[in-house]
Parts: sequence; C-alpha cells; structure tokens
Amino acid sequence: MKKISHLGFMLLLSLCAATANSNESKPLTEQIENLKQQAIALNRDLFILEEDLLYPPATQIAFYVAMDTSHLFTLDAVKLYVNDELATHYLYTEKQLNALAKGGVHRLFQGNVKQGEHQLTAYVLGKGPQGRDIKRAATLSFTKDDEAKALELVISANSSKEQPEFEIREIE
Repeated sequence: MKKISHLGFMLLLSLCAATANSNESKPLTEQIENLKQQAIALNRDLFILEEDLLYPPATQIAFYVAMDTSHLFTLDAVKLYVNDELATHYLYTEKQLNALAKGGVHRLFQGNVKQGEHQLTAYVLGKGPQGRDIKRAATLSFTKDDEAKALELVISANSSKEQPEFEIREIE
C-alpha cells in the first residue's frame, strides 16, 4: 500500500512540475483547477490499480445485499460465512435500511477465494411481522473459476405466507 501511495505522490509531483512549466501564461486559478482535475484522475487510476492488486479477478468474490420489501421484514444484521469461516458481520442503520428499501444495494463483502468449489452461508437477523425476531440462513454452493464472482442475498416478501424469503444467487 505504501508503495502505491508513494508512487502516486511521486507521479503527482512530476505532473505538477510539468503542468507548471507548460501553463506559465495561464491564470493561477485556471492552473490550480487543472491540477485538481489531474489529481482526481490520478487518484481514480490509483484506486483502480489498488483494487486490481488486492482483488485479482482470478480470486475475487463480492457479496451484495438487496431488499425488495420492508413491510414484512426489518433487517438488523447479516453474518456471512465462506467455507464455514466468518467473512464479515454487519449491523444496519435506519438510514441504510431506507436506502435498501428504495432499491439500493449494499456491498457487504469483497475478498479472495481460491478457484474451485465453495459454500457461502448468510445468517440474517431481523424483525418479522408483529415484531417477531427472525433468524434465518441462506446457503449457496458455487464454483469459483478464473473470473471475478459476484453473489447477492435478496430479501423479498412472500405475501401469501406473510413471511420474508431469503435467497442467494449469482449475479451474471
């Protein structure tokens, strides 16, 4: 990480020097704005490089949470296990629940797994109809190949049963 930050800083300094030499006739405010734009572009490129180094596509896995209901279930927390090892645990705030209820998606986990067969289990905790505590698990077995893998936990309503449903699926 320090090498990437140091590299970015050195690139920014050289960029500033080159820009200063080529823009001597431009007003100072215009030069500053130009430098800001170049720094933003450089920061974006460094972020993408860092993501590629930390999570190469051959081992990358990402897990998302989405809800299409809020009247039958209020989400409190999700515990995510990959191959029976805790990958992450997350407690949701009211603001995040509002975003999920409006169609938002939350990236709960991004990490690395070896290629091959894996099992993912998400334990979902929350409140159901009439304020009853609900703890359910959803499991998916999947094969990791040399491409990045994205999985999603979808929390939906089953109106006929008056119960929420939990499904993990692969995102194509």
